[in-house]
Amino acid sequence: MLIAVDAVGGDHFPERPIQGAIEAIKENKKIEILLLGPEDLIKKELETKEYDSGRIHIHHAPEIIGMDESPASAVKSKQQSSIAVGITAHKQGKCNAFVSAGNTGALLAASTFILGKLEGVLRPTIAVTYPTIKGVSLLADAGANLELKPEMYVQFAKMCEIFAREIMGIQQPTIGLLNIGEEPEKGLDLHKAVFKKLSELPNFQGNIEGKDILFGKSDIYITDGFTGNLILKFGESIPDVLKYLLKKKMDEENFGEQEQKMVFSIIAKTMDTFNYEHVGGLPFLGVNGVSLVGHGGSSVTAIKNMILNAVRCVESEINKKIVSSLIN
Repeated sequence: MLIAVDAVGGDHFPERPIQGAIEAIKENKKIEILLLGPEDLIKKELETKEYDSGRIHIHHAPEIIGMDESPASAVKSKQQSSIAVGITAHKQGKCNAFVSAGNTGALLAASTFILGKLEGVLRPTIAVTYPTIKGVSLLADAGANLELKPEMYVQFAKMCEIFAREIMGIQQPTIGLLNIGEEPEKGLDLHKAVFKKLSELPNFQGNIEGKDILFGKSDIYITDGFTGNLILKFGESIPDVLKYLLKKKMDEENFGEQEQKMVFSIIAKTMDTFNYEHVGGLPFLGVNGVSLVGHGGSSVTAIKNMILNAVRCVESEINKKIVSSLIN
């Protein structure tokens, strides 16, 4: 199996994507890696590494899409970028999947424009993992679709259910609709209509309030991309805010250096569930291929796990199962 990796994606390229790829082939002996980016840059980085040269390949892609570039215009104007070339190679069947920690919008645009949508899919979605005290849940949409029709919510729920079962190992994933109250009549007319449609799914739990998200009341949280992105970014801020408040309070209480280290050690272990590295990256559900995106600041471990996640998506034939759930 050949997995294409964006060697110039994210905030720390090419070192982290390349080292993450090397770690992935060490862990999975059945895969090979296709690194995309400026050839000279990739070769220079590989010269500093020890790796199985028979399982790491290079595909020259001279252009780089920056993290702050406009997604649609960047994909159109930089057709020789690592993202555009990689997704095109996947479309042509030259690789089994493509992963990147680069510009999320650009990768979504390229995946949608080049790969197209799966049969029956109205719109692809970005589903992200969201930590709770019970483990990791899924949140969709996380920013790809700001406005949705009721039937789109249902499709997102079905696609997330398959991902949660096949990739995350949750045998009977539950689904909740994010809303301002638990009662069926809560929310706008849109939410009431969505509630009615989702109620046809056997694993639908009903409305979920914001206060219940971190308590893991559901395995899957469904919402529009505007709300989902706000919740995602708010959640990302929690660990840093907690560390800041703890440090400030410990300084006020004259905690010594060793005492502070002990507290932060306990906090780090407690917050391990919130560590994105365990998942690495997630696919754009609904596109006609396997395209995964990771956090811009992805570590080597996160890149490795994103690649291994792509392998699981291919091996489980997740797209075939999504199509089957939507057209039957």
